[in-house]
Amino acid sequence: MSDSTATTAGSSADGDAGQATTIALVDDANAGELLTLRRAAFVSEAQLYDDPHIPPLTQTMAELREDMARDDVVTIGAWEGHRLVGSIRVEIDGGRATLGRLAVAPDQQGRGLGTTLLFAILEHLPEDVTEIWAFTGKDSRHNLAMYTKHGYEAQYDEAAGELTYTYLRRVLHAVDAQAAAPAAPPADRP
Repeated sequence: MSDSTATTAGSSADGDAGQATTIALVDDANAGELLTLRRAAFVSEAQLYDDPHIPPLTQTMAELREDMARDDVVTIGAWEGHRLVGSIRVEIDGGRATLGRLAVAPDQQGRGLGTTLLFAILEHLPEDVTEIWAFTGKDSRHNLAMYTKHGYEAQYDEAAGELTYTYLRRVLHAVDAQAAAPAAPPADRP
């Protein structure tokens, strides 16, 4: 699969305004950088929930590499130069994709990189995927707002230990299917 390039708003730490961000698959050679990125990005979630033991912070390198090696998991990253500044993981199960571990480096948050990754993952999904699920902490207002803004609808909440997750769903191709469907005649006409 090919790399793509996007430009995110704002500037990088070294002051280059509008620096191109490269989106590409994350491979095993970048596992250490991915683990570091996720830990940095999820500290704020751990603080929000007063729980330093959330899965993104406790995953080991061996567990991460095992996950990345799975055939049903795709992880893409966003690089500025040689620095991994964002990533997203998707697990594919038939016609359903489940997003997880959307991570953006703390100094890059609020610049649209999470949104860029949400849309970039679409080109890495098989054609038969008809819906994407995402989950986030029930009290993660910023995350919930981002998903909702981009067509995800809350479906249900589920407790996992001390945390409660909100599960959201976005149906793919729904707009295309509605536009292609012939209009039904009004009810008062034959």
